[in-house]
Amino acid sequence: MRRRTLASVVTLGATAALLAEAPASAAPPAGLKNLGDARQVIVVTGRSWTSTYSTVTAFQRTDQGRWIQTFAAMPARNGYGGWAWSASRVQDTGTTPAGTFTITQAFGVLADPGTRLSYRKVDGNDYWVGDQLDPRTYNLLQPSASAKRTWRTSEAERLAAYPTQYAHAAVIDFNRPAGVHWNEELGEFVADTPAHTSRGSAIFLHASGKGSTAGCVSVSRADVAALLRWLDPALRPRIVMAPASDLANA
Repeated sequence: MRRRTLASVVTLGATAALLAEAPASAAPPAGLKNLGDARQVIVVTGRSWTSTYSTVTAFQRTDQGRWIQTFAAMPARNGYGGWAWSASRVQDTGTTPAGTFTITQAFGVLADPGTRLSYRKVDGNDYWVGDQLDPRTYNLLQPSASAKRTWRTSEAERLAAYPTQYAHAAVIDFNRPAGVHWNEELGEFVADTPAHTSRGSAIFLHASGKGSTAGCVSVSRADVAALLRWLDPALRPRIVMAPASDLANA
């Protein structure tokens, strides 16, 4: 869900320069074990299990198998409740889920900044649903509040209501449903295999607001736009998030 700032924008040219100059490692960043076939990884390191401050770094694996840091470290905020392992996270606790997740789509109130991810420019009709009484729509973006919908608007985020935080956002695939398809009769997306309704929804990497988030990770607007331009689905990006003491276990 929401919220800090870095002074400079890393342009595509600067990214190329960082790739050329950054130190390389034959091992995965920070000894991470769950990267699978990812060739891009964003690492979110929390200061402690209770801290709401964190740091974001990004790495890319070369054709020779070396990991190279692609951006300078970015100051970030995480959940007001600190951190919780993803398997035991509880909705509405303000904790950021610790673990390793894929990143497959993005959205924003602003236009596509040039990402290769699937990007949706949202408007006042777009909602992200977290209605625990409606599992089939839980943790899904809905393009409208259809008159026949099965979910409650009171249990959903109207994305355009957060123009600062959701200027740009990447969706972190925590607790996502499977078998998603459009139900024409109800005018909504539904899932054949719903997400776990007690673990929470709408976990994003988004632009910062005024403080900690409700479970998301936030960096400056310039930084999230730069990360979106860098992310490439062909390189199977992942995000690894955890306090520094347990990052290798995420």
